[in-house]
Amino acid sequence: MFCPNCGSEVSEKAVVCIKCGVALQPGGSTVGRIMPKTWLTESILVTIFCCLPFGIAGIVNAANVSSRFNAGDLDGANMASQQAGKWTKVSFWVGLSGILLYIIFVVFIVGIGSFAALAGW
Repeated sequence: MFCPNCGSEVSEKAVVCIKCGVALQPGGSTVGRIMPKTWLTESILVTIFCCLPFGIAGIVNAANVSSRFNAGDLDGANMASQQAGKWTKVSFWVGLSGILLYIIFVVFIVGIGSFAALAGW
């Protein structure tokens, strides 16, 4: 299939031309194609507030959702959305676990210090 605007060759599944960006009408209907959730906002927030390494993996996959969907790769967009969701959730839970462990550690140390002060050590 060729783009009617610029004449470049595009995939049969393509929704837009990669070269010029014009919308294409592939052989099949585009009705019913809904872009999967990108998870970009959530990925950015958990990267800032929770866990940087896993959050970056979420951001990279979230950025791929739109580009793959616009290129007509619906399966790739769904896969990127699932991966972005997975890494965003992992980042959230790892960050939350780290924060809770830190709070428990601080309470434990303060408790020991208070006990030592009361015992006269």
